[in-house]
Amino acid sequence: MSLESIEAQIQALQQKAAAIKSAEVEGVIGRIKVAIAHYGLTAQDLGLSASHGRKVAVRSSGVAEKSKVASATGKRRVVKVKAKSASVAKYTDGQGNSWSGHGKRPNWFKAALEAGKKPEELLVQQGDAHESLPS
Repeated sequence: MSLESIEAQIQALQQKAAAIKSAEVEGVIGRIKVAIAHYGLTAQDLGLSASHGRKVAVRSSGVAEKSKVASATGKRRVVKVKAKSASVAKYTDGQGNSWSGHGKRPNWFKAALEAGKKPEELLVQQGDAHESLPS
């Protein structure tokens, strides 16, 4: 038995496993939807709220209000915070990858530098400078 035949078997088994999982997921989702409808459950009831008990409303002024229930008093308090603005791309590789220049260097940027490119060569061109990074 060769390495190629083993890798082919692995790939075939992974495809079968993915198909089985997909079919099982459809069934599970269907049963969950029936139970949710039957009991009238909400995302909050299931603990699926992305803000973990906080409600965030962004106003047209760009200020977000967060309200959270204080556990001891049961009263809501409202905290105003500025909404984050979209980052502007500073570097791009022309292949759809972009980076604001803040935070850890992405792998595509490091690979380009290792391949001999200079950071200046990866700068976004003047006409593309206002494109936002994908979130």
